[in-house]
Amino acid sequence: MRHDLLNDALVTLRHADIQGQSKVELAPVSRLVGEVLRIFREHQYIQEFTFIPDGRGGRYEVQLSRRINACGVIKPRTAVPHQELERYESRFLPAQDFGLLVVSTSRGVLTQRQAREQKLGGRLIAYVY
Repeated sequence: MRHDLLNDALVTLRHADIQGQSKVELAPVSRLVGEVLRIFREHQYIQEFTFIPDGRGGRYEVQLSRRINACGVIKPRTAVPHQELERYESRFLPAQDFGLLVVSTSRGVLTQRQAREQKLGGRLIAYVY
């Protein structure tokens, strides 16, 4: 029984990228996994992804672009005000302006840069670089 679908999806992405695969299938999935994949695609960490309904929650087929050095979930999902996002960037990312933090806000799933621009706090979900 799986408890954290996002963690399972990111581990699968990271391992497939390390092994040099060009395509990977993620199942089972949730809407949160889809939103995180959308952010990864916008910032070219993956090329493309498509949702395939299969009657059991669906699955995603992801085309990898071989740009992921590391990715993972942030546990516990810490609530962070927008003024403190920079502190968490230095904690989870290797260098300034290198990589992304994914934040769940009241206006949807955003990167740390978008959340800071909109002055929104939220819960830290994941990182990628």
